[in-house]
Amino acid sequence: MSDAQMKNLDIQCAELGRDLARIKDMDEKVINAALAVLEEQGPYAMFLYLKARHSNVAGAISTKSLEFLRGIFNARLNNVNDVLKATTHLADNLDDLLFARDLLRTALSYARYHLKAKGDKTP
Repeated sequence: MSDAQMKNLDIQCAELGRDLARIKDMDEKVINAALAVLEEQGPYAMFLYLKARHSNVAGAISTKSLEFLRGIFNARLNNVNDVLKATTHLADNLDDLLFARDLLRTALSYARYHLKAKGDKTP
């Protein structure tokens, strides 16, 4: 097992959250909305919502999230180049889908904390 595979998942979520917070034009409002959709409808709906309502940051969020999910789910997502297709593949196994949702929730929470820490006070 490589060092990347052995890394603590919470640390990986924190790193994704930091990367999401660094996206140009990212603000806390986008993160809060994404979290709400993720909680109510799941990962697929969240990425679709971001694409429809926040196109200025959706591509970067999707790219970074797909890279993150590939690192966790390895071979299942190796040949997938779209985050919506990735979530569809993960939905084949309910445990994987719920695990991905939990990891994304944690990462988005970290992104919100990073944004707060750098001074973005958007409610």
